[in-house]
This record gives sequence, C-alpha cells and structure tokens, in this order.
Amino acid sequence: MIQPYSRLKVVDNTGAREIMCIRIGGRGKPKSAQLGDLVIGSVKVVTPGSTVKKKEVVKGVIIRQKKPFQRKDGTVIRFDDNAVVLINPDGLPRGSRIFGPVARELRDQGYSRIVSMATEVL
Repeated sequence: MIQPYSRLKVVDNTGAREIMCIRIGGRGKPKSAQLGDLVIGSVKVVTPGSTVKKKEVVKGVIIRQKKPFQRKDGTVIRFDDNAVVLINPDGLPRGSRIFGPVARELRDQGYSRIVSMATEVL
C-alpha cells in the first residue's frame, strides 16, 4: 500500500532515483495505491546530468510493492521494495530501460509497453 508521503524507488533510466508520492491518481480520492496504480510524486534524489530535475512533479506507475498482493488464482506475491516507473502524459514510459522484475498485472491494466521493456516478469 502506497500512501501520500511514501518514498518510492525509481527503476528506469530517466535519472531520477527516488520520488515522494504526493497524490494517488484515479477516480475519487483513494487512500492508498497498489500495483498498476498511477501516482503523482515529487522527485527527491537525482543523478547528475539527468533530464529529470529535483523538485519536478512527475507521474509514475507502481510496478512493485512490499505489501503482499493476492492474485485472482489465489497466489500471493510480494517484492522487496516499492518501485515506480515514470511515464509521459500519454502513458508511455519516459525511460528506455526498466531494471528488475515487474508484476504481470500491469499488462491487464494497459501498461503492456512497460511489461515488454522489463527484464523479468513475475
């Protein structure tokens, strides 16, 4: 469960390393987000010379979460960290590479481009 003020690790090559969740995207006013949800965040840590600047407000999709997530078939999946991939307003990833595993639930939610760029899909 990702809430406002949660720190998320950025796992693409845009240059951002960490963002802080400001708001959960979607209809209404959800209290928390999970795999495949859209979050709006502020960049907190960047690498030198990156295209993304510190304090920039960005949109991202949650691809991993620490909280156990139950799938439709009854299996439970849990990752080691809370991770996000930055996206454009069109919904396409801003980076050209994605590091680490990605949950396959993203394909059902319309982020097939992120799934195809990932090194491993669980």
